[in-house]
This record gives sequence, structure tokens and C-alpha cells, in this order.
Amino acid sequence: MDIRHLQYFIEVSRFNSFTRAAEHLYISQPTISKMIKNLEADLGVELFERSRKQITLTDAGRVILAQAQVINKAFNNLQTQLDDLLGLQKGHIRIGLPPIMDAEQFFHILGGFHNQYPNITFQLIENGAKKIEENILADELDVGITVLPTKEEDFDYFFLLREELKVVLPPSHALYEREEIKLEELKEESFIMFNKDFVLNDRITGACKEAGFLPKVISKSSQWDFIGKMIASNLGISILPNSVSKLLKEDVKAIKVTKPSVEWELAIIWPKERYLSYATKEWLTYTQTRLTQDPNSSAE
Repeated sequence: MDIRHLQYFIEVSRFNSFTRAAEHLYISQPTISKMIKNLEADLGVELFERSRKQITLTDAGRVILAQAQVINKAFNNLQTQLDDLLGLQKGHIRIGLPPIMDAEQFFHILGGFHNQYPNITFQLIENGAKKIEENILADELDVGITVLPTKEEDFDYFFLLREELKVVLPPSHALYEREEIKLEELKEESFIMFNKDFVLNDRITGACKEAGFLPKVISKSSQWDFIGKMIASNLGISILPNSVSKLLKEDVKAIKVTKPSVEWELAIIWPKERYLSYATKEWLTYTQTRLTQDPNSSAE
């Protein structure tokens, strides 16, 4: 048995399919099937129940999977720490980004870092802040952007930006010509919100409760551009970050919200109780330095 046996076993378990695991690993299905059979022979147990329709883990397979994941994580950390010890300026960083932020400044910083560390690669994964936090704790992401406040018992962080949220209306709306709108004036409106993985929903709902009502949600989406199209089609209204509302190509208008005003604060987070790779530590240091130097680090 070697580490590849366990890594292949983990992938087959993840996809519940020899074929999909083989495609993901860029190897043939007979090769991965043989590796799993060899692992079963070494351990003296069957790891999967095989049928024509699907494969599922046996009781022994579930026990071994938990230990295999621990071993694989330790192996990866060992390689990372050896690279750090040798002073190799290389590595890979997995970064979680919410798809409802204007990432222009973030990408500008990322480009500057790449120029300085060309051998460090990136994987950018879009998701809501709640899912980003879950994925960091599950060691599926190294760092991410989330909405403050975050879970300080789980994450370290530094401030990224503060931004006003605005109500976005179609031209046919009765309040379209207004410069400001009290939040309570929207209590009868149909809201288009983001899905459950987005902390922005909690922020909007909390502000509406403060104004004396719960928003009537008629639709949800994970894409701000879809929300813009729905607003332009008179399906409802939404409350969006100011920078995102400026990106909408549709004929809509973003208006300041008052009593209460609504804003959000974003931060870059990373796990407290985990070894950080050389690449991740350098990126965090570089990014924090750039944000301190950049007078436009907040978007009002």
C-alpha cells in the first residue's frame, strides 16, 4: 500500500463512481479499479458494495475513509512544510470569493502578487459567505472573503472594505424618482434575494426587521446579473451592494436606503487552528500591506 491507494480510494468515495474518479484523476478506469482491489486485498476487507447502478461504502469502508482522509491531509501538510523549509517560493492557494462583490480591486492586488511570485498558482471559487466559511473549516479552501462579523473563535481576519447597500428599482416603480427611500416604505414590495448561502440575506432581513417588517421574498438567485434582469422585468426589487448595482446593464436605478441605512463590511479570513503554507502566508501579508497603502480600500 502507498499513499496513492488511499488518495484514489478517497476520490472514488467522493464521486461514488470509479468512472468519474478516474476522469478527475486523469487515469483509466481499469487502473483505478485495480488500485482499489489491491487496497482491499492489503486490508483484508471490502471497501465498496458494488451494484449495476451505484457503489456505496461498506461499514469497513466508512471507517477506513475517515482514517485515509487524516493520513492524506498529514501527507499534504508534510510536503508543504518541506517546501517551506527549503525556501521554495511556490505553492497553490485556494481562495473563496462571494459572487456579489465588485472584485476589481481584489484582482488588481492578485495581479501584483502574481508578478512578484510567478510560481504561486491560484484557484478561485465563487460561493456565498456561509459556504466559504464552511469550506475553509473543511480544509477545502485556504482563505476566503466573508461578511463581518465572522466567527472569531474559528477565523483570523483583516478588514477588506465597507460598502453601502442600495435598493434597486425598475423605471416603472412609483419610487423610481426618489433620491432616498425609508426602508419601511418597502414593506409591501416583492423582494428578489440571494440564496441561503449568502450572509447578505441575513443583513437585509435584519434591517427590515428593525424597520418593522419581514421582506416578502418572491425569488432567489446566486447571480447578481440574473437579479438585475428580474428587476428590469418588473418581477420585484432587491437590495444590492452599491458597487454591484453600478455593474448592472439593465435600465434600473439604485437608491439610498435610510432609517435604517444598510451596509456591509467584508473581510479576508483564514483558519486559526491550521498550518498555513508559505504561499498563503505570503499572500496574506502582501494583500494586507496593499490594502493599508491603498486609500480606496473601502467603497462607499
